[in-house]
Amino acid sequence: MPDFKLALAPQQLTQAINPWSWTFGNVSLFSINLGKSAAPGVEARVLDEVGSYGRQLGRIGEALSVIIDWAEEHGLPEHRAITELKLQLEHVDVIRREEKGAAS
Repeated sequence: MPDFKLALAPQQLTQAINPWSWTFGNVSLFSINLGKSAAPGVEARVLDEVGSYGRQLGRIGEALSVIIDWAEEHGLPEHRAITELKLQLEHVDVIRREEKGAAS
């Protein structure tokens, strides 16, 4: 009698598993600790209610740009730290424009 074979599943089955994305409601299997905080409750609320570190740094950078522009109009002498900060802020603006263009 001939062999009878019934394949109900594929011969090879692969699935990418990303545990960083596993969440169950408000519970996550993993958390990332970026360091010790003197007030972790405050830090968590600030991140949740005010904005991410990137957003906060972006606002600070924008405010510093305004202050630097004003100070330069009033005779702020050249300083390496100001020059480097302005270059970083310009780089951030370039990245924002590129990402905005890529999303459109």
